[in-house]
Amino acid sequence: MSTGRLQQEIKKRQPFELLEQEACLNLFRTSDLLQNRMGKFMREFGLTPSQYNILRILRGEGKPLPSLEIASRMIQVVPAITGLVDRLEAQNLVVRKRCNEDRRVVFIDITPAGLELLAKIDQPLYEAHKQVLSMLSEDEMRTLSRLLEKIRSEGV
Repeated sequence: MSTGRLQQEIKKRQPFELLEQEACLNLFRTSDLLQNRMGKFMREFGLTPSQYNILRILRGEGKPLPSLEIASRMIQVVPAITGLVDRLEAQNLVVRKRCNEDRRVVFIDITPAGLELLAKIDQPLYEAHKQVLSMLSEDEMRTLSRLLEKIRSEGV
């Protein structure tokens, strides 16, 4: 096995037993780095990445959605979307609306304040995404996305 950069970063004495192990740990380490960076970025706007994700989903849909539908579209799986919606509602960024036909169903809608906050985030977030991946060419980014999608499509 080769001595890769990850082995040096985590000060692993012995080479990885499997190439798959090294690749998985590289994914985890990179994911952690990106999540920390995006978490810090979102805190500047008073949000967590998961809260931002809910707002992004609602803006993109353009109409209220049931909370379970929002949960199914999240980038990161969250165990309890109710708490995230509670905090967004407390910030006046979303409102809950009960379904008239089925009172068990709760629709979530983004407020004008939520749309305004997203508008403030958009450009700085685009710049942050560009900066994070600035070392990759367009072809490398397409390849990276294709490979990551391939991993997910195989049922991981």
